[in-house]
Amino acid sequence: MTKAEKVSYVINTLQEIYPSIPIPLEHKDPYTLLIAVLLSAQSTDVRVNQITPLLFEKADNPYDMIKMSVEEIRAIIKPVGLSPMKSKGIHGLSHILIDKYDGKVPSQIDLLEELPSVGHKTASVVVSQAFGIPAFPVDTHIHRLMYRWGFSNGRNVVQTEKDAKRLFPKELWNDLHLQIIWYGREYSPARGWDLNKDIITRTVGRKKILNDYYKIKKTR
Repeated sequence: MTKAEKVSYVINTLQEIYPSIPIPLEHKDPYTLLIAVLLSAQSTDVRVNQITPLLFEKADNPYDMIKMSVEEIRAIIKPVGLSPMKSKGIHGLSHILIDKYDGKVPSQIDLLEELPSVGHKTASVVVSQAFGIPAFPVDTHIHRLMYRWGFSNGRNVVQTEKDAKRLFPKELWNDLHLQIIWYGREYSPARGWDLNKDIITRTVGRKKILNDYYKIKKTR
């Protein structure tokens, strides 16, 4: 298979497996999505989805959020980890949204990245999922699979994002990044990986990855 054929195979297979794509983080608008994505750093979507209803019951908009203290926010979000930094970030960015944007979340990646605790991946998720603007946020699943499939060298997520944007059609980015995340979780995880279930890697995977997998299997 040529690289172009592999890319087409991946796209078609993912569309067959995930014709409709659930959004991993529960939210109702750009602000609640921004907070949920910020909370998901070094945590799980399941844990975040357990905590956000408790937080949003008290404050689901920046105006109510700044009425709470950093300590009150931290007490609620503590189970997701990194709560000192995240609580300051949530409080700080809520102030900025009110002062600079009339309480609205901006739809430009560069403006989002200026907010406290908002990095490139968080900003990309928000513009993609809240505003439908093409972006390709790279998480650990996408980084792992782009390497396994031979589509990126795996050096860093910045390079992986560039490679993904170069290989995949722009109009598919928003669907594809979610489809790859779900596929990575369900069929191609970092641990407990069963290549028999992972049809995409089995078909287009990097030879070294496949050879190493079978070598390890033989020794067990």
